[in-house]
Amino acid sequence: MILLRVFLPFAFGYFLSYLYRVVNAVIAPDLVRDVGLGAESLGLLTSAYFLTFAAFQIPLGILLDRFGPRRTEAVLLVFAAAGALVFATAENTWGLVAGRALIGFGVSACLMAAFKAFVMWFPSRRLPLINGCQMAAGGLGALAATVPVEAALTVTDWRGLFIGLAVLTMVVAALVFFVVPDRQTGTDPAVGGLRAQFAGVGRVFGSSLFWRVAPLTVLSQTAFLSIQGLWSGPWLRDVASLERGAVADHLLLIAASMVAGFLVMGWLAERLSRVGIAPMTVAVVGMVLFMTAQAAIAWQVTWAILPMWMAFGFFGTTGIVPYAALSQRFPAHLAGRVNTGLNVLVFVGAFAMQWGIGAIIELWPTTPEGGYAPAAYQTAFGIILSLQLVALGWYLAFRREQVPSS
Repeated sequence: MILLRVFLPFAFGYFLSYLYRVVNAVIAPDLVRDVGLGAESLGLLTSAYFLTFAAFQIPLGILLDRFGPRRTEAVLLVFAAAGALVFATAENTWGLVAGRALIGFGVSACLMAAFKAFVMWFPSRRLPLINGCQMAAGGLGALAATVPVEAALTVTDWRGLFIGLAVLTMVVAALVFFVVPDRQTGTDPAVGGLRAQFAGVGRVFGSSLFWRVAPLTVLSQTAFLSIQGLWSGPWLRDVASLERGAVADHLLLIAASMVAGFLVMGWLAERLSRVGIAPMTVAVVGMVLFMTAQAAIAWQVTWAILPMWMAFGFFGTTGIVPYAALSQRFPAHLAGRVNTGLNVLVFVGAFAMQWGIGAIIELWPTTPEGGYAPAAYQTAFGIILSLQLVALGWYLAFRREQVPSS
C-alpha cells in the first residue's frame, strides 16, 4: 500500500512533466504555421521549459529537504496548470515562451520530488529499480505525446489540447497532495536556517566526486533531452523524408524504447550491484552505446532509421543511473540537494543545447519543401557528440576515484 501511495502519485506527475517536455516535437508544424516561427524561435520557445526548470533546481532542493516532496510538488503543479492555460491562449511567440516557461517552473519538482520521496521510503539497494520505474512513467508521457497527441489534434487544435492538459495537471496536483504520506527523514543539520541549507548546497557542489561524475552525465542527458524533446521530429521529416503520420509513429516507437530502457537499465543496475558491479559502470557503458546511436544519426545512416532511433531512445536513459549512485554517497538529508544540483546542470545544458541546435540549423537556408537542410542537422548533432566524447575522456581520466561503490 505504501508503495502505491508513494510511487503512483509521483509517477503521474512525471508522466505529465515528460508529456509537456516532448509534445512540441509533434505540434511543431502547427506552431510554425499558426505563429510563424523559424528554427531558432522554435528552439527558444521549446527550450524555455528547460531554462525555468533549471533556474529553480537549487531552491527546489532546499524546499524538498525542508518541506518535503508532497507539499512542494503539489504547489508547483498549480503553476504548471497556469502555464498550460497561458500557452493555450497565447497569440504570439513571447506569449508562448511565457507559457512554456511557466510550465517548466511548475513541473520542476516532478522528478526530484519523487527521488527525494523514494530515498525517504525505500531501501537504498532498491533505488536504481524504483528510479527506473519512475523514469518509465515519464516515458509513458513521451508515448502519450506522440500518436495519441496526433489523434487528439484531429478533434481539437493545439490550444484545446493544452486546455485539457491544464485540467489534468490540477487533478494530479490534488492527487499528490491528498494521497502521498509525510515522513520525517531524521535530524537534518541544515534545517536551522537558509544559510545552513545553502551550506548543504555548497557541500554538494564542493565535492570532487560530484564534479568528476557530472560532465559525462550532464552532456549525455542534455543531448537526449534536447534532441528527443524537439529535434527528433523535424529530423525524421527533413532527413528521413517521412510524412507527418509516419513521424508520429516513429516518435511513438522511440518513446517505447525509452520506457524499456528506463526499466531495463534500472533493473540491470540493481542486479549487477549485487555482484559488485557499480551502477556507474552500467551507466557509462550505456552512455557509450548512446553515443554510438548518435553517431549513426549524425552521419544520417538512413537505411537504419528506426533501429538507430530506437537505440537512441533505449540507451539515452542510462544518464539517469548516476542520480541514484550519487545520492547514496551523501547523507540522506542532502539527497534533494544532490539530485537537484545535478539536475540544474542538466537542464541549463538542455536549454542551451536545444536552442543552440535551432541556431545552428538556421545558418543553412531552408529546402524548397520548406524544411531544414540535412547538412545543418549533421553539423549540430556532430558538435553535440564531440562534447560527449570529451566528457567521456574526463570521466575515464579520473575513473578510479569517481565510480560510486553502491
